[in-house]
Amino acid sequence: MLKGLFKITTISIFIFTSLLAEERVSSAALIKQKIEVKELKKELNIFYNKKEEEYQKRKKELDVILGKIEKERKEIESLKNQNLEILKDIKGEVGSKTAKIYNKMKPKIAAGIFNQMITEGKVEDVFAIILKIKENKVTALMKYLSTENASMLTLMLENYKNK
Repeated sequence: MLKGLFKITTISIFIFTSLLAEERVSSAALIKQKIEVKELKKELNIFYNKKEEEYQKRKKELDVILGKIEKERKEIESLKNQNLEILKDIKGEVGSKTAKIYNKMKPKIAAGIFNQMITEGKVEDVFAIILKIKENKVTALMKYLSTENASMLTLMLENYKNK
């Protein structure tokens, strides 16, 4: 019986030692995994911080470019407005010179030119000139225009005054 007890005790001690060793191994494995996770977390943080810095740098570059674009857009808009003013002045100057020319022209000759321009489809141009020449010249001119053209220009003048 002592032998049986000794065998059971030996087996029990062996099992206990094995379990204890296995627990040490699993504990060591857990510690090793924990260290690996911490290292991985550190690497990910470094990677994330690096990418965040790159993003911020690119964002600043894009903001600078966007600022330049906006500044250039404003400059272009300003130039466009200046050019429109110059164009308006030029058109006004041409219009006043045209009006001077037609004011000095004989009504019959001016009416012939206007009839030709209207035939070519330049009714709006004729109307713009008529608006700029003296009223007594317009009255004299109307006598020499074709009936259709005089009627059309009269209606345009009437509609213009009503606006």
